[in-house]
Amino acid sequence: MSDGDVKTVLVVANETVGGRALIEAVKERAARGPARFCVICPQNEPRHGYVVYNDLVAHAAQNRLATTLAELREEGIEAVGQVMDPDPYHATMDAIAEYGADEVIISTHPGTRSGWLRRDLVDRIRRESGLPVTHVVVDLDADRAHKRSTLVVANQTVGGKPLIDLLKQKATLSPHRFIVICPVGDSTPEEAGSRLDGTLARLREAGLEATGQVGDPDPFTAIQNALQFYVVDEIVISTFPGERSGWLRMNLIERTRSATGKPVEHIEVSTEQANEEAAA
Repeated sequence: MSDGDVKTVLVVANETVGGRALIEAVKERAARGPARFCVICPQNEPRHGYVVYNDLVAHAAQNRLATTLAELREEGIEAVGQVMDPDPYHATMDAIAEYGADEVIISTHPGTRSGWLRRDLVDRIRRESGLPVTHVVVDLDADRAHKRSTLVVANQTVGGKPLIDLLKQKATLSPHRFIVICPVGDSTPEEAGSRLDGTLARLREAGLEATGQVGDPDPFTAIQNALQFYVVDEIVISTFPGERSGWLRMNLIERTRSATGKPVEHIEVSTEQANEEAAA
């Protein structure tokens, strides 16, 4: 079979990129004939905080993209992907030209929840590109029955044994995906990133599905931004005990419960436990 017989299918998604309906749509297209799949994620931008960390925004989109590529591989479908321009129309048109796409699959939230639909993205791409465009609606709320997503917020305590043990316990109770964010705080981004990498490695070694990124220095802002980037069911916040914790002094736990309406679980990690992990 020649390369000319293989169609190039461009898959466009942002917050819905890992949705089950999208994965099923790609599987259905793969079953209909030879195709190579290119997945693009137009990155969004944080709505909270005065400082915009462009690399962190791109990292969140890259995490979502990597999760989707991994899920497609589990289904036996190889795909390439990249993070693109924040504007979905320009990102899609640029990718059509770059990859020489023959078809397009666009994934959005349902109805009025979708900014892309309000901007008439599907019809604009169909009209301007002249290509067949398939629209897939992903209901992330329905996807929660498939796998529970837990947002984990920690900085200096991120690798502490009590936190790691809690996450392992959660994974034994039901299928879980963990998103670990490490607000920079008084650290440097490099220091926070090093702690985060160590924690993600430990979780993955234990067989847990985990991704993460360094976040805004203010933990409350970092949580708000993370909830824009990721759909989560619950939040775990790890701190030092009592007055040792600046996060507790700023009433982070109750503020997060009140602002998000999500279950928030608080776990304390002692200075000794955090230092032991840092030394390891």
